[in-house]
Amino acid sequence: MHNKIKIGITIGDPAGVGPAIIAKAIPQLRGLADFVIIGDRWVFNQVSGARCQVSDIKFIDLNNVARKNFRFGEMRAEYGKASIEYLDKAMDLINHNKIDSLVTCPISKEAVSLAGFKNFSGHTEYLASVTNTKNFAMMLLNKKLKITLVTRHIALKDVPLCLSKKAIFQTVILTYESLKKLFRTRNPRIVLCGLNPHASDNGLIGKEENRVIKPVLSLLRKKIKGISIAGPQGADIAALKTLQKQYDCMIAMYHDQALIPLKVSAGFSGVNLTLGIPFIRTSPLHGTAFDIAKNYRLANPASLIEATMLAYRCTLNQKKD
Repeated sequence: MHNKIKIGITIGDPAGVGPAIIAKAIPQLRGLADFVIIGDRWVFNQVSGARCQVSDIKFIDLNNVARKNFRFGEMRAEYGKASIEYLDKAMDLINHNKIDSLVTCPISKEAVSLAGFKNFSGHTEYLASVTNTKNFAMMLLNKKLKITLVTRHIALKDVPLCLSKKAIFQTVILTYESLKKLFRTRNPRIVLCGLNPHASDNGLIGKEENRVIKPVLSLLRKKIKGISIAGPQGADIAALKTLQKQYDCMIAMYHDQALIPLKVSAGFSGVNLTLGIPFIRTSPLHGTAFDIAKNYRLANPASLIEATMLAYRCTLNQKKD
């Protein structure tokens, strides 16, 4: 029986690796769901073999990239603008129930900024803004780890300033609810990373653990009866114990606490899942790869395949409610 799940896939920056990884991924995903590709058809067809690989897949062609002087691997404001237009079209499809979930290929924040979107900091924040979502988070995962970030794309020097009790509390609650709803984890086991080395050794190496993180743990245990939550632990120990299946998910205080163990443990299989917005959205855990975008042979679709399969599974689980 056909599953009826409809997944939209945006090509991302038209000069990036998105078209190539979609062309490589679709043959391996065929039959999983009804796919809708959103982008510029002419650009997509410049990828080796792309036309025949998606000939039977619905393609919404925005026809918004100039043919003259187009080149893969170049960062331009017009390409940043085009990538936002693909995203907006996908949101229109979501709002009219034309697709159930969304997979977004990489965009260039710099190109988007050059196009005039000065406050744009990423897909996650943009989708939260257009859906009026106040409480949202990034969960990064692969086949071995699930990690949710408290802070995202900010300078390391700003992380301590942004680590509020409210931000940590909301991130944990979102993670807890998402593990139950999207992954059908009955009793999620969560561990919080410390900010400082050795989780500060009880205040000897920084004060954030005692001042901010530990009070949140106490509050969570009061708010959610029976919640399994540990920490703060050094990020290295938290990652190791999560890899050993002692925890279902870890909460990272900043970007690289999550990305390093994810990429070391499973290379190109990582996925970004947005928590909190009213639909399932995933993306590959890599960038536009401008340096190899024009070389179809080097494009690796593994992360996009995982992102699409995750979108499918989470959408199915969400529909069970």
